[in-house]
Amino acid sequence: MSPVRYTYLPSPIGDLLLMASPQGLSGLHMQDGRHVPRIAPEWVRAEKPFIAIKPQLAAYFRGETVVFAVDLDLEGTAFQKSVWRALLEIEYGETTSYAEIARRIGRPKAVRAVGLANGRNPVSIIVPCHRVIGSNGSLTGYGGGIERKQFLLDLEAPAGRLI
Repeated sequence: MSPVRYTYLPSPIGDLLLMASPQGLSGLHMQDGRHVPRIAPEWVRAEKPFIAIKPQLAAYFRGETVVFAVDLDLEGTAFQKSVWRALLEIEYGETTSYAEIARRIGRPKAVRAVGLANGRNPVSIIVPCHRVIGSNGSLTGYGGGIERKQFLLDLEAPAGRLI
């Protein structure tokens, strides 16, 4: 088993921890967010696995890109992965509710479980968990903090549209 490769990327929302396996990007975490993994002694700091994604993220933060081209290696339960796949279908500049995600994955009563899976998303921003809001339009929780969620939604909001 190959060790995790990692690096840091400065961003307007603070340093991001990027992690990769040989299969693809496996983590994108905000430094003081919830569920940030600790760097293990066997992990290797490297830049090469992140050559393609770093400029894409920089372009995203400049408002110049809306789609990421990166292989992902997401580890989670089958349910979590179904939620994360549904998140990838939310268009840039759009939002949806936890209830709608539950409906899309065929589990309409699993709204709370969707929220928990959303919160365990290992590749934030790229798997856009920040685009999921409460049914009443409230921002609700976000592993990176509500201020960061609002920042990302504002960044993606079409000119003149309030989210």
